[in-house]
Amino acid sequence: MSRSIQVMEKQQRQQQQQHYCERSFLSSKSIASQQSIKSTVKTTSHSVKTTVKTETEKEVVKLSPLPKRAKRTYLAIDKDKEVIGYVIPVFRANHSVVRGLMEAQEDEQTEEGINYVAMRNLFVREAKEAMHIKVEKKTRTTQVRESIERMALSRTMDEWVEFRKKMNPDSLTHPPEFIVKPRGQTVWEGNTLLLHCTVAGWPKPRITWYKNNVLIDAKANPEKYTTESNYNMHSLEIKNCDFMDTAQYRASALNVKGEASFVATIVVKRFHEGDDAGPLAIKPHGFCPEYGVTFETTIIDKFEVAFGQEGRTLSLGCSVIIYPTVKNYQPEVVWYRDSVPLKPSKWVHTHWSGERATLTLIHLNKEDEGMYTLRVNTKSGFDTYSAYVFVRDAEVEVEGVPVAPLDVCCHDANKDYVVITWKQPAVEGSSSILGYYVDRCEVGTHHWAQCNDVPVKYARFPVTGLVEGRSYIFRVRALNSAGVSRPSRVSEAVVAMDHSDRACLRAGPSAPWTGMIKFTEEDPIVGIVPGEPTDVVVTEATKSYVVLAWKPPVLRGHEGVMYYIEKCMSGTDSWQRVNTGMPVKSPRFALFDLAEGKAYSFRVRCCNSAGVGEPSMCTEEITVGDKLDLPCAPGQAVAIRNTDTSVVVSWTASKDVKHLAGYYIECSVVGTDVWMPCTNKPVKQTRFVCHGLTTGENYVFRVKAVNAAGYSQSSPSAEPVVVKAAISTPGKPTGVTLLEAERDYMVLGWTAPTNDGGADIRGYFVDYRTMKGDVVGKWHEMNHKALTTTSYKAENLKENIFYQFQVRAMNMAGLSKASMASAALECKEWTITVPGGPVGLHVLEVRDTSLVVLWEPPVFDGRSPVNGYYLDVKDATAGEEGWKAVHEKVNKTKHMKVTGLKAGTSYVFRVRAQNLAGVGNASAVLGPILALTRPGTKEICVDVDEDGVISMIFECSEIKEDSEFIWSKNYQTITDTSSLTIVNERGKSRVIFNSPSLDDLGTFSCVVTNTNGISSSYTLTEEGLKRLLDISHDHKFPVIPFKNQMAMELLEKGRVRLWTQVEKCTSACQVEYVFNDAIITQGKKYTMNFDQSTGIIEMFMDSLEVTDEGTFTFNLVDGKAKGTTSLVLIGDEFKELQKKSEFERAEWVRKQGPHFVEYLDFTVTEECNVLLKCKIGNVKQETEIIWSKDSIEITEDDEDAKKIEKEDGGLTFNIGKISKNDMGIYEVFLRDDRGKDRSTFSLTGAGYQAVMNELFRVIANSSSAINVRSTEHGIILYSTVTYYHEEQRVGWLHKDAKVAASERVKSGVTGEEIWLKINEPTEKDKGKYTMDIFDGKDGVKRVFELTGRAWEEAFEEFQRLKAAAIAERNRARVVGGLPDVVAIQEGKSLNLTGNVWGEPVPEVSWTKNEKLLVSDDHYKLKFENGKFASITIAAVTTADSGKYALLVKNKYGTEAGEFTVSVYNPEEDDNKEEKTG
Repeated sequence: MSRSIQVMEKQQRQQQQQHYCERSFLSSKSIASQQSIKSTVKTTSHSVKTTVKTETEKEVVKLSPLPKRAKRTYLAIDKDKEVIGYVIPVFRANHSVVRGLMEAQEDEQTEEGINYVAMRNLFVREAKEAMHIKVEKKTRTTQVRESIERMALSRTMDEWVEFRKKMNPDSLTHPPEFIVKPRGQTVWEGNTLLLHCTVAGWPKPRITWYKNNVLIDAKANPEKYTTESNYNMHSLEIKNCDFMDTAQYRASALNVKGEASFVATIVVKRFHEGDDAGPLAIKPHGFCPEYGVTFETTIIDKFEVAFGQEGRTLSLGCSVIIYPTVKNYQPEVVWYRDSVPLKPSKWVHTHWSGERATLTLIHLNKEDEGMYTLRVNTKSGFDTYSAYVFVRDAEVEVEGVPVAPLDVCCHDANKDYVVITWKQPAVEGSSSILGYYVDRCEVGTHHWAQCNDVPVKYARFPVTGLVEGRSYIFRVRALNSAGVSRPSRVSEAVVAMDHSDRACLRAGPSAPWTGMIKFTEEDPIVGIVPGEPTDVVVTEATKSYVVLAWKPPVLRGHEGVMYYIEKCMSGTDSWQRVNTGMPVKSPRFALFDLAEGKAYSFRVRCCNSAGVGEPSMCTEEITVGDKLDLPCAPGQAVAIRNTDTSVVVSWTASKDVKHLAGYYIECSVVGTDVWMPCTNKPVKQTRFVCHGLTTGENYVFRVKAVNAAGYSQSSPSAEPVVVKAAISTPGKPTGVTLLEAERDYMVLGWTAPTNDGGADIRGYFVDYRTMKGDVVGKWHEMNHKALTTTSYKAENLKENIFYQFQVRAMNMAGLSKASMASAALECKEWTITVPGGPVGLHVLEVRDTSLVVLWEPPVFDGRSPVNGYYLDVKDATAGEEGWKAVHEKVNKTKHMKVTGLKAGTSYVFRVRAQNLAGVGNASAVLGPILALTRPGTKEICVDVDEDGVISMIFECSEIKEDSEFIWSKNYQTITDTSSLTIVNERGKSRVIFNSPSLDDLGTFSCVVTNTNGISSSYTLTEEGLKRLLDISHDHKFPVIPFKNQMAMELLEKGRVRLWTQVEKCTSACQVEYVFNDAIITQGKKYTMNFDQSTGIIEMFMDSLEVTDEGTFTFNLVDGKAKGTTSLVLIGDEFKELQKKSEFERAEWVRKQGPHFVEYLDFTVTEECNVLLKCKIGNVKQETEIIWSKDSIEITEDDEDAKKIEKEDGGLTFNIGKISKNDMGIYEVFLRDDRGKDRSTFSLTGAGYQAVMNELFRVIANSSSAINVRSTEHGIILYSTVTYYHEEQRVGWLHKDAKVAASERVKSGVTGEEIWLKINEPTEKDKGKYTMDIFDGKDGVKRVFELTGRAWEEAFEEFQRLKAAAIAERNRARVVGGLPDVVAIQEGKSLNLTGNVWGEPVPEVSWTKNEKLLVSDDHYKLKFENGKFASITIAAVTTADSGKYALLVKNKYGTEAGEFTVSVYNPEEDDNKEEKTG
């Protein structure tokens, strides 16, 4: 301890030698009388001499030392010697630059102060001399001149008074005033905007910026905002402006004198190339007057989405073309990560070669993951390109351990304390993360020290024990049950230094000229004990630690102060010092090893070499525990297709989340339970593009939120999505050729694009231009309406003119790029006789060994109509000699199925048309087409349903929302639906044959649009149709199915209903009713009914007789279909049914008069009252209701009649709190002219026990939780019930063992309180106590843990009450023997004895008129046997009258027995009577 104090004193001496102080004084005030003041100020490097000369020629000389290197003070003192601030010492390192800066400021302030004193005294002297008036005889001219001079003097005096007012410090303060106001601006998206203003005011105003009245936090959004304040000039920089930055921005200036604000409107415009901008409009690529050109930027060879791995190197690059090229001009190339500019470092290397921009990331970490943007700025504007970079975790050394945390940052650094934060990793490993270890390393060394022995659960940890002035770096490791992760990337280096010290290093002038000259001189307060700290607060509180912060004391002497921290547990007055070994230097401290769930208060003491100061005000009690909750699970995730390797995932943000770090997205292949992270860095948006997925796989996605407390539950998984490219524009058409030509028109043909963009081609657009030699014209549109075929007749052309044509394809996503222009085609009439080439070739039903080729007739038929076609095929890799004919005979149709192909081989096809003149030219080549069955392809299947309906079904698993099923017969779209019905469901289409016949024979095919040619076909032959018709017939006429077999039901009056239900039947369905093989018909005994709409068949009988025993059968006939169902009623089953029928009939008869709907029964209310209740029906006013108990009628005069109530058809007999006197047989009798009914309840034996069991249940369930109460004898555990019955059984258990009654431990009931008394409790009485209260079955248990805090509080209260009882019992007191008033004749002796009690024996004393009496000849005081205290007054006189008291006192208390003594003289009394008489 002494060694540490010596080190501290040595440091303080060094600080005092390295710093200086200033000395200040304020010149004395001048008086406004006829005095002349002469002030001379002389300054040297060592002293200041001040001489004041008055009319009396007296001089006052003051010398004040002004050392160049005085002892440094840490207190700022004003002119009245009051502390006005705390001067933080400059960082103690020997920085010559800092010292020079401070010395320059000192010289400037000293020089400025001396000049001010000289000027002021000169002005005052002149003013005073001007006021001196000499009285002498003057001429009028002199008087006029002097009058003018007096007026000038008056003006001078007014100026002097204004100057004096300015010299008043109070007049210097003024509210903020905007000298330069922020102005509104209009900018383009992507630009950087700067708002600036100049504000005057003293004290220096504090400037804040607002966007639409919402405070802008630049520190929380450094990538977007930057604020600066220097020398009353303030600015707000808004980076990379977008449309959402359009708003009103307000600058607000505030100081103690008031507030001022000004609003500027910012408009961010979006640039559209097609807009016609005005002459003054600014464009992103505008004219550059400096170089006289407009620079156009083109970024090519762009980097794609990249995937790196921790520890490796990754490079990104783009080629940039700037046109035109200007000599010695280079653009500005800037790289961004997540909109934050990247600065070159050892981890980030950038390079610009003049043509290519490259970014190299050395030794990747997860912190490097994000959206990377290349921005090229020119004098005409800018251009950008962005792509995401993913950083995968490095391979773990041990299977199952978590991956490394990320984003380790340092906050709130002080002299020996810093807060470390980080973000949890995306992968926890094989089990949940248990906590984190924080490591530190001093800069310049390679030794890592672990800061916490116990893993911390929160992603935030205060590190203490740092050495002031040293720099540190930190890292974090995660821990789970499998082990410890690799360490994170190290943090930025942080210096263990107070915030104020940092401010001193970079501080500039902090205030304008105040009119006062201030120097600092040596603090006169030396060696004082520091004052108490202020504003002690708890800034953080978790179950692992608590962080305190406070402000240093105002009064602290020369030297710095250190601090001791003390804690106090709630409910006690004991303060314990936490840092007993060494005081801390920073006004921050983290406390560990606090008991979770306990409440504490804290306070701080300051100390220095003079001693330890008084404690601060204690904090409010705070309970140790986690204050930050885990975030709520995000909302439903939605996955949308994006590309062949990516999916867009969006979700709803978590609600009410504090300090959200972001979200992690996970994916899993459907059918597996393996979840993989899509990002290793949390994202704060609610939309993310997940890259690197496998094309064609089916994925599900989920999202979880993360904050410092940990991970949330995962969101509901998104619907599975197949990774596949979303719809895009189609590719270019190819092969634009001439099919026919006449004098004024030409017929063009082309091949559809191979890539339809994921959606069907909806049409084509044709452009043309003229050619004359090498000169070409402009492109023009030929058709304004999309073409649905791959041919077009271009009309209104000029003969013998050459034209070029190009074609664009269109789908639902838009237009494709134009095809390659055709050759120059001359518009002139053809004279050939053979037909032209067929057009519109395409394929369907591509399989491994077959496909179907379809085409359209040629546009030009030649001299005669086309009468057939030839199809040729060849391997795509073979030459022209490889063409082979698919068939020998001419094909009359426009389609053909090609078989015998090799799987995995590509083929090309062409078609030639034939007429009478011969075979024409071949069509454009179709292909190459790969002979391969697509995965998941299904064929058309034929189905016959249960109704015999024949249909064809085609299913498609890759159908899209806008896809359609197109059915064709013989490859001609079906338009006539009279014989067919087409029904489309999700992913399935069905063609139903309404009336199958031979006209339906042929090939049926189905194509699904927007699926890149998914199709199938089925050929229906005559044999196949016959087979289907047979199956249909069998389905149409099956055995009639029953929904329910025949069943029996008893109805009112004892009627019997036999019924069944068929699933369906026709109107021709007939039912035959049979009993014991004999057909029965409707008559007096039987009633039949058949509802064909519902299929319910019924037969009714009024009653069952002996002759009705047997088998009942329903036989159904519906065309060819038949059905039978039977019910056998014989033996005991029949007899039981017959009894039930007779009972139901008797019940019906009973209910014709007054009757009981619900018979007499009991219920127990929550108040433990027993009620007998019943419900009655069909009663009239004259119906008699008679109650009786034990066959004795309860009349209106009986006391029990008050317990009977009737309400809403219900009768109630309120027994109240039941006892054995209430046992008996209760009966209710109803009767009138229609009939009678009776209900009885036996409240005896089993009935009484049932009521009691229900009562016990209500009582047991009403019992409260066990509470604890302490008395002077011990501890009482008790529970209250609504009501307690003497027969209720209650048992107590201690540690699951039955508590045995004894003198020390007793149980019982008082009123509604069930208790267990533990007299003189000991440690053995701690533990779990269970009250088992019988509820009629098993029992209700109430458990109380008499351990921990509950035991401590109860036992402490018991001891307190016991001590108080002992004190009350043994305290000293006067128990009797003394009168209230004693009247005695003068001259006699008075003897009084008081009885005294107390243990130990009390001390006894006597007082008279509150003055202590001492035993002497007149007063004899005795105290005998420790019980009797007596006083004897010999020969009393009137002077002995007064108020006496017997005082008794022992360690338990004090008491006084007071009495009054009145002494009278009989003679004086007689004289008074005579005088009165």
